[in-house]
Amino acid sequence: MAKFPHSHAAPAIALAIALLLAALLGGCASLPPGADFPKTVSQAYATPEQTTLGRKFADAARAHDGDSGFRILTQGVDGFLTRAQMIDAAERSLDLQYFIFRNDDTGRLLAEALLRAADRGVRVRLLLDDGETETGDEQLAALQAHPQIAIRIFNPFAYRGHVQVFRFAEFLFSGARLDYRMHNKLFVADNALALIGGRNIGDDYFQIDPETQFGDDDVFAVGPVVRQLSATFDDYWNSALAIPAEALGTASAPALDAYRRALAEHRRQLKAEGADYARRVASGEPLAGMLDGRLPLVWAPVRVVCDSPDKSRTEKGEIVGKLMHRAVADEVAQVQSELLMVSPYLIPGDEGMALFRELRRRQARVGVLTNSLRSSNVLLAHAGYTRYRLPLLEMGVELYEVRTRLGTAQGSGQSKAMTRFGTYALHAKLFVFDRKKLFIGSMNFDQRSMHLNTEIGLIIDSPELAQQTAARFAAIVQPANSYRVLLRPDAADGAPRLRWRTLEDGTLVDYDEEPAQSGWQRFKSDFLSLLPLDREL
Repeated sequence: MAKFPHSHAAPAIALAIALLLAALLGGCASLPPGADFPKTVSQAYATPEQTTLGRKFADAARAHDGDSGFRILTQGVDGFLTRAQMIDAAERSLDLQYFIFRNDDTGRLLAEALLRAADRGVRVRLLLDDGETETGDEQLAALQAHPQIAIRIFNPFAYRGHVQVFRFAEFLFSGARLDYRMHNKLFVADNALALIGGRNIGDDYFQIDPETQFGDDDVFAVGPVVRQLSATFDDYWNSALAIPAEALGTASAPALDAYRRALAEHRRQLKAEGADYARRVASGEPLAGMLDGRLPLVWAPVRVVCDSPDKSRTEKGEIVGKLMHRAVADEVAQVQSELLMVSPYLIPGDEGMALFRELRRRQARVGVLTNSLRSSNVLLAHAGYTRYRLPLLEMGVELYEVRTRLGTAQGSGQSKAMTRFGTYALHAKLFVFDRKKLFIGSMNFDQRSMHLNTEIGLIIDSPELAQQTAARFAAIVQPANSYRVLLRPDAADGAPRLRWRTLEDGTLVDYDEEPAQSGWQRFKSDFLSLLPLDREL
Protein backbone atom coordinates (compact mmCIF):
# COMPACT_ATOMS: atom_id res chain seq x y z
CA MET A 1 0.00 0.00 0.00
CA ALA A 2 1.10 3.58 -0.48
CA LYS A 3 3.52 5.18 1.92
CA PHE A 4 3.51 8.82 2.88
CA PRO A 5 5.78 11.52 4.38
CA HIS A 6 9.01 10.22 5.92
CA SER A 7 8.36 6.85 4.40
CA HIS A 8 11.29 4.77 3.27
CA ALA A 9 10.68 4.00 -0.38
CA ALA A 10 8.17 6.47 -1.80
CA PRO A 11 9.32 7.98 -5.12
CA ALA A 12 10.33 11.47 -4.12
CA ILE A 13 8.90 13.38 -7.07
CA ALA A 14 5.52 11.58 -6.93
CA LEU A 15 5.33 12.29 -3.22
CA ALA A 16 6.18 15.94 -3.78
CA ILE A 17 3.36 16.22 -6.30
CA ALA A 18 0.99 14.50 -3.89
CA LEU A 19 1.89 16.91 -1.11
CA LEU A 20 1.44 19.95 -3.32
CA LEU A 21 -1.93 18.70 -4.57
CA ALA A 22 -3.01 17.78 -1.06
CA ALA A 23 -2.19 21.30 0.05
CA LEU A 24 -4.37 22.68 -2.73
CA LEU A 25 -7.24 20.18 -2.50
CA GLY A 26 -6.75 19.19 1.11
CA GLY A 27 -10.32 19.20 2.28
CA CYS A 28 -11.38 19.80 5.84
CA ALA A 29 -9.93 17.93 8.79
CA SER A 30 -12.41 15.52 10.34
CA LEU A 31 -12.55 12.41 12.44
CA PRO A 32 -11.41 9.22 10.71
CA PRO A 33 -13.69 6.40 9.55
CA GLY A 34 -14.88 4.23 12.43
CA ALA A 35 -14.82 7.11 14.92
CA ASP A 36 -18.39 6.30 15.95
CA PHE A 37 -17.62 2.61 16.50
CA PRO A 38 -18.24 1.70 20.17
CA LYS A 39 -15.07 1.15 22.13
CA THR A 40 -14.13 0.54 25.74
CA VAL A 41 -11.93 2.91 27.70
CA SER A 42 -9.04 1.02 29.28
CA GLN A 43 -6.04 1.92 31.42
CA ALA A 44 -2.55 0.57 32.05
CA TYR A 45 -2.21 -2.33 34.49
CA ALA A 46 -2.71 -0.72 37.91
CA THR A 47 -0.63 -2.92 40.25
CA PRO A 48 2.71 -3.70 38.59
CA GLU A 49 4.25 -4.44 41.99
CA GLN A 50 2.25 -7.69 41.97
CA THR A 51 4.23 -8.98 38.96
CA THR A 52 7.71 -10.46 38.88
CA LEU A 53 9.00 -7.59 36.76
CA GLY A 54 7.36 -5.00 39.00
CA ARG A 55 8.79 -6.51 42.20
CA LYS A 56 12.24 -6.66 40.63
CA PHE A 57 12.79 -2.91 40.72
CA ALA A 58 10.36 -1.72 43.40
CA ASP A 59 12.96 -1.59 46.17
CA ALA A 60 15.59 -0.05 43.90
CA ALA A 61 13.20 2.71 42.83
CA ARG A 62 12.39 3.54 46.46
CA ALA A 63 16.11 3.66 47.27
CA HIS A 64 16.73 6.23 44.53
CA ASP A 65 14.30 8.88 45.87
CA GLY A 66 11.97 9.04 42.90
CA ASP A 67 14.60 8.70 40.19
CA SER A 68 14.22 6.15 37.40
CA GLY A 69 16.72 3.64 36.01
CA PHE A 70 17.97 3.69 32.40
CA ARG A 71 20.21 1.83 30.00
CA ILE A 72 20.65 2.88 26.37
CA LEU A 73 20.55 0.06 23.82
CA THR A 74 22.69 1.04 20.85
CA GLN A 75 22.87 -2.34 19.09
CA GLY A 76 19.98 -2.91 16.73
CA VAL A 77 19.76 -6.63 17.42
CA ASP A 78 19.61 -5.90 21.18
CA GLY A 79 16.49 -3.85 20.50
CA PHE A 80 14.83 -6.90 18.95
CA LEU A 81 16.00 -9.36 21.61
CA THR A 82 14.93 -7.12 24.49
CA ARG A 83 11.45 -6.69 23.06
CA ALA A 84 11.03 -10.43 22.52
CA GLN A 85 12.29 -11.19 26.02
CA MET A 86 10.02 -8.55 27.60
CA ILE A 87 7.07 -10.17 25.84
CA ASP A 88 8.07 -13.59 27.15
CA ALA A 89 8.52 -12.22 30.69
CA ALA A 90 5.24 -10.30 30.88
CA GLU A 91 2.59 -11.71 33.22
CA ARG A 92 -0.28 -9.20 33.01
CA SER A 93 -0.05 -6.62 30.24
CA LEU A 94 1.80 -5.53 27.12
CA ASP A 95 1.25 -2.10 25.56
CA LEU A 96 2.87 -1.37 22.19
CA GLN A 97 2.63 1.92 20.28
CA TYR A 98 4.40 2.20 16.90
CA PHE A 99 4.55 4.15 13.68
CA ILE A 100 5.64 1.01 11.77
CA PHE A 101 5.23 -2.71 12.55
CA ARG A 102 6.59 -4.61 9.57
CA ASN A 103 5.48 -8.11 8.56
CA ASP A 104 9.10 -9.23 8.03
CA ASP A 105 11.32 -11.69 9.93
CA THR A 106 11.54 -9.78 13.21
CA GLY A 107 7.99 -8.46 12.93
CA ARG A 108 6.60 -11.97 12.53
CA LEU A 109 8.68 -13.31 15.41
CA LEU A 110 7.41 -10.55 17.69
CA ALA A 111 3.84 -11.16 16.51
CA GLU A 112 4.26 -14.84 17.35
CA ALA A 113 5.58 -13.91 20.81
CA LEU A 114 2.57 -11.65 21.35
CA LEU A 115 0.24 -14.53 20.49
CA ARG A 116 2.02 -16.79 22.99
CA ALA A 117 1.71 -14.11 25.66
CA ALA A 118 -1.98 -13.70 24.91
CA ASP A 119 -2.43 -17.49 25.15
CA ARG A 120 -1.17 -17.42 28.73
CA GLY A 121 -3.60 -14.63 29.64
CA VAL A 122 -1.55 -11.47 29.12
CA ARG A 123 -3.63 -8.51 27.92
CA VAL A 124 -2.10 -7.06 24.75
CA ARG A 125 -2.93 -3.57 23.47
CA LEU A 126 -1.37 -2.70 20.11
CA LEU A 127 -1.71 0.87 18.80
CA LEU A 128 -0.41 1.47 15.27
CA ASP A 129 -0.30 4.44 12.95
CA ASP A 130 -1.83 3.89 9.51
CA GLY A 131 0.53 6.01 7.43
CA GLU A 132 2.80 3.16 6.33
CA THR A 133 0.59 0.11 6.17
CA GLU A 134 2.33 -1.97 3.54
CA THR A 135 0.59 -5.32 3.34
CA GLY A 136 -3.04 -4.60 4.09
CA ASP A 137 -4.93 -5.62 7.21
CA GLU A 138 -4.49 -9.39 7.10
CA GLN A 139 -1.92 -9.48 9.90
CA LEU A 140 -3.98 -7.12 12.04
CA ALA A 141 -7.20 -9.04 11.46
CA ALA A 142 -5.57 -12.30 12.51
CA LEU A 143 -4.11 -10.88 15.73
CA GLN A 144 -7.33 -9.03 16.53
CA ALA A 145 -9.19 -12.36 16.50
CA HIS A 146 -7.43 -13.36 19.73
CA PRO A 147 -9.65 -12.49 22.73
CA GLN A 148 -6.67 -11.15 24.71
CA ILE A 149 -5.40 -8.87 21.92
CA ALA A 150 -6.91 -5.48 21.13
CA ILE A 151 -5.66 -3.41 18.20
CA ARG A 152 -6.41 0.21 17.41
CA ILE A 153 -5.36 2.14 14.32
CA PHE A 154 -4.45 5.81 14.65
CA ASN A 155 -6.14 8.09 12.10
CA PRO A 156 -6.81 5.34 9.53
CA PHE A 157 -7.47 5.57 5.83
CA ALA A 158 -10.97 4.58 4.75
CA TYR A 159 -9.61 2.38 1.94
CA ARG A 160 -8.22 -0.91 3.34
CA GLY A 161 -7.21 -2.73 0.16
CA HIS A 162 -3.94 -3.20 -1.70
CA VAL A 163 -4.37 -0.92 -4.74
CA GLN A 164 -1.97 1.96 -4.20
CA VAL A 165 -3.69 4.40 -6.52
CA PHE A 166 -6.87 4.31 -4.40
CA ARG A 167 -4.95 5.13 -1.24
CA PHE A 168 -3.04 7.82 -3.09
CA ALA A 169 -6.31 9.38 -4.27
CA GLU A 170 -7.75 9.35 -0.76
CA PHE A 171 -4.66 11.13 0.51
CA LEU A 172 -5.05 13.84 -2.12
CA PHE A 173 -8.63 14.63 -1.17
CA SER A 174 -8.31 14.17 2.61
CA GLY A 175 -4.81 15.53 3.05
CA ALA A 176 -5.70 17.83 5.94
CA ARG A 177 -6.56 14.79 8.05
CA LEU A 178 -4.32 12.06 6.64
CA ASP A 179 -1.16 14.16 6.70
CA TYR A 180 -1.37 14.03 10.52
CA ARG A 181 0.47 10.93 11.81
CA MET A 182 1.37 9.26 15.11
CA HIS A 183 5.16 8.87 15.10
CA ASN A 184 5.48 7.65 18.73
CA LYS A 185 7.46 4.52 19.66
CA LEU A 186 6.74 2.96 23.05
CA PHE A 187 6.79 -0.56 24.50
CA VAL A 188 5.66 -1.31 28.08
CA ALA A 189 5.55 -4.68 29.87
CA ASP A 190 3.42 -5.11 33.04
CA ASN A 191 3.59 -1.32 33.55
CA ALA A 192 7.02 -2.10 35.06
CA LEU A 193 9.54 -2.03 32.19
CA ALA A 194 9.57 0.27 29.17
CA LEU A 195 11.48 0.78 25.94
CA ILE A 196 11.33 4.17 24.28
CA GLY A 197 13.37 5.73 21.48
CA GLY A 198 13.40 5.93 17.71
CA ARG A 199 13.14 2.30 16.59
CA ASN A 200 10.12 0.98 14.76
CA ILE A 201 9.47 -2.77 14.44
CA GLY A 202 11.31 -4.21 11.44
CA ASP A 203 14.49 -5.90 10.24
CA ASP A 204 16.05 -2.64 9.04
CA TYR A 205 15.51 -0.94 12.42
CA PHE A 206 17.11 -3.90 14.22
CA GLN A 207 20.06 -3.71 11.78
CA ILE A 208 19.86 -7.28 10.51
CA ASP A 209 18.83 -6.42 6.95
CA PRO A 210 21.92 -6.15 4.72
CA GLU A 211 20.03 -4.03 2.18
CA THR A 212 19.03 -1.30 4.66
CA GLN A 213 20.22 -0.61 8.20
CA PHE A 214 19.03 2.22 10.42
CA GLY A 215 21.32 3.21 13.29
CA ASP A 216 19.01 3.98 16.18
CA ASP A 217 18.61 3.78 19.95
CA ASP A 218 16.23 2.50 22.60
CA VAL A 219 16.40 3.42 26.24
CA PHE A 220 15.36 0.69 28.67
CA ALA A 221 13.56 2.28 31.60
CA VAL A 222 12.33 1.21 35.04
CA GLY A 223 10.97 3.06 38.05
CA PRO A 224 8.40 5.87 38.29
CA VAL A 225 8.89 6.97 34.67
CA VAL A 226 7.19 3.79 33.42
CA ARG A 227 3.82 4.76 34.90
CA GLN A 228 4.18 8.19 33.31
CA LEU A 229 4.87 6.61 29.94
CA SER A 230 1.90 4.29 30.37
CA ALA A 231 -0.29 7.33 31.04
CA THR A 232 0.69 8.74 27.63
CA PHE A 233 -0.19 5.41 26.02
CA ASP A 234 -3.62 5.51 27.68
CA ASP A 235 -4.21 9.04 26.35
CA TYR A 236 -3.59 7.86 22.80
CA TRP A 237 -5.39 4.54 23.20
CA ASN A 238 -8.56 6.23 24.42
CA SER A 239 -8.41 9.20 22.03
CA ALA A 240 -11.00 9.79 19.32
CA LEU A 241 -8.33 9.21 16.66
CA ALA A 242 -7.57 5.63 17.82
CA ILE A 243 -10.02 3.42 15.92
CA PRO A 244 -10.61 -0.24 16.90
CA ALA A 245 -9.35 -2.55 14.18
CA GLU A 246 -12.67 -4.40 14.13
CA ALA A 247 -14.31 -1.17 12.94
CA LEU A 248 -12.21 -1.44 9.78
CA GLY A 249 -12.57 -5.15 9.03
CA THR A 250 -13.69 -8.53 10.33
CA ALA A 251 -11.51 -10.69 12.55
CA SER A 252 -12.07 -14.44 12.50
CA ALA A 253 -10.85 -17.53 14.30
CA PRO A 254 -9.89 -19.26 11.01
CA ALA A 255 -7.73 -16.25 10.10
CA LEU A 256 -5.99 -16.52 13.46
CA ASP A 257 -5.38 -20.26 13.07
CA ALA A 258 -3.95 -19.78 9.58
CA TYR A 259 -1.74 -16.98 10.82
CA ARG A 260 -0.40 -19.15 13.66
CA ARG A 261 0.52 -21.87 11.18
CA ALA A 262 2.22 -19.36 8.90
CA LEU A 263 4.25 -17.91 11.79
CA ALA A 264 5.34 -21.37 12.96
CA GLU A 265 6.43 -22.30 9.45
CA HIS A 266 8.28 -19.02 9.10
CA ARG A 267 10.20 -19.69 12.30
CA ARG A 268 11.18 -23.17 11.09
CA GLN A 269 12.35 -21.72 7.78
CA LEU A 270 14.51 -19.11 9.51
CA LYS A 271 16.13 -21.79 11.65
CA ALA A 272 16.82 -23.93 8.59
CA GLU A 273 18.49 -20.93 6.95
CA GLY A 274 20.75 -20.44 9.97
CA ALA A 275 18.91 -17.44 11.46
CA ASP A 276 17.91 -19.06 14.75
CA TYR A 277 16.53 -15.98 16.50
CA ALA A 278 14.48 -18.16 18.86
CA ARG A 279 17.70 -19.54 20.37
CA ARG A 280 19.09 -16.03 20.87
CA VAL A 281 15.86 -14.89 22.51
CA ALA A 282 15.93 -17.94 24.79
CA SER A 283 19.46 -17.04 25.95
CA GLY A 284 17.83 -14.29 28.01
CA GLU A 285 20.37 -11.64 27.08
CA PRO A 286 20.43 -8.67 27.22
CA LEU A 287 17.26 -8.44 29.36
CA ALA A 288 18.55 -10.88 31.99
CA GLY A 289 21.69 -8.80 32.46
CA MET A 290 19.63 -5.64 33.01
CA LEU A 291 17.37 -7.45 35.44
CA ASP A 292 20.13 -8.96 37.59
CA GLY A 293 22.53 -6.01 37.53
CA ARG A 294 25.29 -7.41 35.31
CA LEU A 295 24.34 -4.68 32.85
CA PRO A 296 23.93 -1.82 35.33
CA LEU A 297 21.30 0.86 35.04
CA VAL A 298 21.91 4.58 35.48
CA TRP A 299 19.46 6.16 37.94
CA ALA A 300 18.55 9.79 37.29
CA PRO A 301 15.74 12.36 37.28
CA VAL A 302 13.74 12.39 34.07
CA ARG A 303 10.97 14.30 32.36
CA VAL A 304 8.54 12.70 29.90
CA VAL A 305 7.84 15.00 26.96
CA CYS A 306 4.96 14.07 24.71
CA ASP A 307 2.50 15.61 22.28
CA SER A 308 -1.21 15.41 22.92
CA PRO A 309 -2.98 12.92 20.61
CA ASP A 310 -4.87 15.76 18.94
CA LYS A 311 -1.75 17.87 18.51
CA SER A 312 -3.08 19.71 15.48
CA ARG A 313 -5.94 21.22 17.50
CA THR A 314 -3.60 21.94 20.42
CA GLU A 315 -1.29 23.95 18.16
CA LYS A 316 -4.24 25.97 16.91
CA GLY A 317 -5.30 26.74 20.49
CA GLU A 318 -8.63 24.94 20.08
CA ILE A 319 -7.95 22.59 23.02
CA VAL A 320 -5.57 22.48 25.96
CA GLY A 321 -2.75 19.98 25.53
CA LYS A 322 0.98 19.28 25.35
CA LEU A 323 3.45 20.16 22.58
CA MET A 324 6.78 18.46 23.15
CA HIS A 325 8.83 20.46 20.65
CA ARG A 326 8.42 23.50 22.90
CA ALA A 327 9.85 21.59 25.87
CA VAL A 328 12.83 20.44 23.78
CA ALA A 329 13.35 23.95 22.40
CA ASP A 330 13.42 25.30 25.97
CA GLU A 331 16.21 22.86 26.82
CA VAL A 332 18.14 23.89 23.71
CA ALA A 333 17.75 27.56 24.64
CA GLN A 334 19.28 26.90 28.08
CA VAL A 335 22.51 25.40 26.69
CA GLN A 336 25.57 27.30 27.87
CA SER A 337 28.59 25.64 26.27
CA GLU A 338 27.66 22.81 23.86
CA LEU A 339 24.76 21.29 21.99
CA LEU A 340 25.26 17.98 20.18
CA MET A 341 22.42 16.84 17.96
CA VAL A 342 21.73 13.67 15.99
CA SER A 343 18.73 13.98 13.69
CA PRO A 344 18.29 11.92 10.50
CA TYR A 345 16.05 14.62 9.05
CA LEU A 346 17.12 18.22 9.63
CA ILE A 347 14.76 21.01 8.57
CA PRO A 348 15.04 23.52 11.44
CA GLY A 349 12.78 26.23 10.04
CA ASP A 350 12.82 29.79 11.36
CA GLU A 351 12.38 28.71 14.97
CA GLY A 352 15.24 26.22 14.88
CA MET A 353 17.57 28.59 13.07
CA ALA A 354 16.85 31.25 15.70
CA LEU A 355 17.84 28.77 18.42
CA PHE A 356 21.10 27.91 16.65
CA ARG A 357 21.84 31.59 16.03
CA GLU A 358 21.41 32.47 19.69
CA LEU A 359 23.66 29.61 20.82
CA ARG A 360 26.39 30.70 18.43
CA ARG A 361 25.99 34.29 19.61
CA ARG A 362 26.88 33.00 23.07
CA GLN A 363 29.86 31.10 21.57
CA ALA A 364 28.35 27.72 22.42
CA ARG A 365 29.56 24.84 20.29
CA VAL A 366 26.82 23.34 18.09
CA GLY A 367 27.58 19.99 16.46
CA VAL A 368 24.98 18.34 14.23
CA LEU A 369 25.03 14.87 12.67
CA THR A 370 22.50 14.00 9.99
CA ASN A 371 22.17 11.80 6.91
CA SER A 372 24.16 12.44 3.77
CA LEU A 373 22.58 12.37 0.33
CA ARG A 374 24.02 8.88 -0.12
CA SER A 375 22.50 7.58 3.14
CA SER A 376 19.19 9.45 3.04
CA ASN A 377 16.12 7.24 2.74
CA VAL A 378 13.79 10.21 2.24
CA LEU A 379 15.02 12.29 -0.66
CA LEU A 380 12.43 15.01 -0.06
CA ALA A 381 13.69 15.53 3.48
CA HIS A 382 17.29 15.73 2.29
CA ALA A 383 16.32 18.24 -0.39
CA GLY A 384 14.67 20.41 2.25
CA TYR A 385 17.73 20.20 4.47
CA THR A 386 20.11 21.35 1.72
CA ARG A 387 18.66 24.88 1.87
CA TYR A 388 19.88 25.21 5.47
CA ARG A 389 23.46 23.94 5.07
CA LEU A 390 25.04 27.19 3.96
CA PRO A 391 23.45 29.45 6.63
CA LEU A 392 24.23 26.86 9.34
CA LEU A 393 27.88 26.78 8.36
CA GLU A 394 28.06 30.56 8.08
CA MET A 395 26.90 30.92 11.67
CA GLY A 396 29.55 28.44 12.82
CA VAL A 397 27.58 25.22 13.29
CA GLU A 398 29.68 22.04 12.86
CA LEU A 399 27.85 19.94 10.29
CA TYR A 400 28.46 16.23 9.68
CA GLU A 401 26.73 13.83 7.27
CA VAL A 402 26.99 10.10 7.91
CA ARG A 403 28.41 7.77 5.27
CA THR A 404 26.66 4.60 4.11
CA ARG A 405 29.87 2.60 4.58
CA LEU A 406 31.49 3.17 7.95
CA GLY A 407 35.19 2.89 8.58
CA THR A 408 34.46 1.53 12.05
CA ALA A 409 31.29 0.17 13.64
CA GLN A 410 32.03 1.86 16.97
CA GLY A 411 29.00 3.71 18.26
CA SER A 412 26.86 2.85 15.24
CA GLY A 413 24.86 -0.08 16.62
CA GLN A 414 25.98 -1.97 13.53
CA SER A 415 27.76 -5.32 13.74
CA LYS A 416 31.19 -5.61 12.12
CA ALA A 417 29.76 -8.20 9.74
CA MET A 418 27.19 -5.71 8.45
CA THR A 419 29.62 -2.87 7.71
CA ARG A 420 30.71 -4.50 4.47
CA PHE A 421 27.28 -3.94 2.88
CA GLY A 422 27.62 -0.15 2.93
CA THR A 423 23.93 0.43 3.63
CA TYR A 424 24.07 2.38 6.89
CA ALA A 425 21.74 5.32 7.58
CA LEU A 426 20.86 7.33 10.67
CA HIS A 427 17.48 7.01 12.37
CA ALA A 428 18.34 8.01 15.97
CA LYS A 429 17.07 11.23 17.51
CA LEU A 430 19.46 12.36 20.25
CA PHE A 431 20.28 15.76 21.76
CA VAL A 432 23.04 16.27 24.37
CA PHE A 433 22.78 19.46 26.41
CA ASP A 434 26.12 20.66 27.92
CA ARG A 435 27.02 16.98 28.47
CA LYS A 436 24.70 17.09 31.48
CA LYS A 437 21.30 16.15 30.04
CA LEU A 438 20.12 13.95 27.18
CA PHE A 439 17.02 13.87 24.99
CA ILE A 440 16.11 10.55 23.38
CA GLY A 441 12.85 9.82 21.63
CA SER A 442 10.98 9.83 18.32
CA MET A 443 11.25 13.54 17.40
CA ASN A 444 13.41 14.65 14.49
CA PHE A 445 14.57 18.25 14.32
CA ASP A 446 12.29 18.99 11.38
CA GLN A 447 9.00 20.66 10.63
CA ARG A 448 7.02 17.41 10.34
CA SER A 449 7.98 16.33 13.85
CA MET A 450 7.29 19.81 15.18
CA HIS A 451 3.89 20.32 13.56
CA LEU A 452 2.45 17.28 11.73
CA ASN A 453 3.52 14.18 13.68
CA THR A 454 2.83 13.34 17.27
CA GLU A 455 6.02 12.46 19.15
CA ILE A 456 7.31 11.26 22.53
CA GLY A 457 10.65 11.31 24.32
CA LEU A 458 12.58 11.60 27.56
CA ILE A 459 14.83 14.36 28.86
CA ILE A 460 17.15 12.56 31.26
CA ASP A 461 19.18 14.61 33.74
CA SER A 462 22.24 12.35 33.71
CA PRO A 463 25.80 13.52 33.01
CA GLU A 464 26.81 9.84 32.72
CA LEU A 465 24.34 9.07 29.92
CA ALA A 466 24.98 12.44 28.27
CA GLN A 467 28.71 11.79 28.19
CA GLN A 468 28.19 8.26 26.85
CA THR A 469 26.17 9.73 24.00
CA ALA A 470 28.71 12.50 23.38
CA ALA A 471 31.41 9.83 23.04
CA ARG A 472 29.31 7.97 20.47
CA PHE A 473 28.73 11.25 18.61
CA ALA A 474 32.51 11.75 18.45
CA ALA A 475 32.97 8.21 17.13
CA ILE A 476 30.45 8.63 14.30
CA VAL A 477 31.63 12.07 13.17
CA GLN A 478 35.25 11.00 12.78
CA PRO A 479 36.36 11.28 9.13
CA ALA A 480 36.23 7.52 8.51
CA ASN A 481 32.49 7.49 9.23
CA SER A 482 31.14 10.81 8.01
CA TYR A 483 31.55 13.76 5.70
CA ARG A 484 32.46 17.01 7.43
CA VAL A 485 30.65 19.73 5.48
CA LEU A 486 32.80 22.86 5.17
CA LEU A 487 32.74 26.23 3.47
CA ARG A 488 35.11 26.46 0.51
CA PRO A 489 37.26 29.56 0.86
CA ASP A 490 38.61 29.40 -2.68
CA ALA A 491 35.58 29.79 -4.95
CA ALA A 492 36.71 31.76 -8.00
CA ASP A 493 33.74 34.13 -8.01
CA GLY A 494 33.86 34.72 -4.26
CA ALA A 495 30.45 33.11 -3.73
CA PRO A 496 30.23 30.63 -0.85
CA ARG A 497 30.52 26.97 -1.83
CA LEU A 498 30.47 23.69 0.06
CA ARG A 499 33.08 21.00 0.46
CA TRP A 500 32.71 17.46 1.86
CA ARG A 501 35.77 16.11 3.73
CA THR A 502 36.18 12.44 4.64
CA LEU A 503 38.81 9.73 5.10
CA GLU A 504 39.34 7.14 2.38
CA ASP A 505 42.06 4.49 2.55
CA GLY A 506 43.74 6.41 5.35
CA THR A 507 43.87 9.69 3.40
CA LEU A 508 41.78 12.81 3.88
CA VAL A 509 39.79 13.52 0.72
CA ASP A 510 37.81 16.66 -0.20
CA TYR A 511 34.82 16.59 -2.56
CA ASP A 512 33.64 19.82 -4.15
CA GLU A 513 30.50 18.10 -5.44
CA GLU A 514 28.05 16.48 -3.05
CA PRO A 515 28.74 12.72 -2.78
CA ALA A 516 25.78 10.82 -4.19
CA GLN A 517 24.78 7.32 -5.25
CA SER A 518 24.46 8.66 -8.81
CA GLY A 519 24.20 11.86 -10.77
CA TRP A 520 20.46 11.19 -11.11
CA GLN A 521 20.04 11.10 -7.32
CA ARG A 522 21.89 14.42 -7.05
CA PHE A 523 19.71 15.94 -9.79
CA LYS A 524 16.48 14.83 -8.09
CA SER A 525 17.61 16.29 -4.78
CA ASP A 526 18.50 19.61 -6.41
CA PHE A 527 15.15 19.72 -8.21
CA LEU A 528 13.13 18.88 -5.11
CA SER A 529 14.96 21.54 -3.10
CA LEU A 530 13.17 24.15 -5.26
CA LEU A 531 9.73 23.10 -3.98
CA PRO A 532 8.15 24.99 -1.04
CA LEU A 533 7.49 21.95 1.16
CA ASP A 534 9.41 22.69 4.36
CA ARG A 535 6.40 22.35 6.63
CA GLU A 536 5.72 18.86 5.24
CA LEU A 537 9.29 17.65 5.85
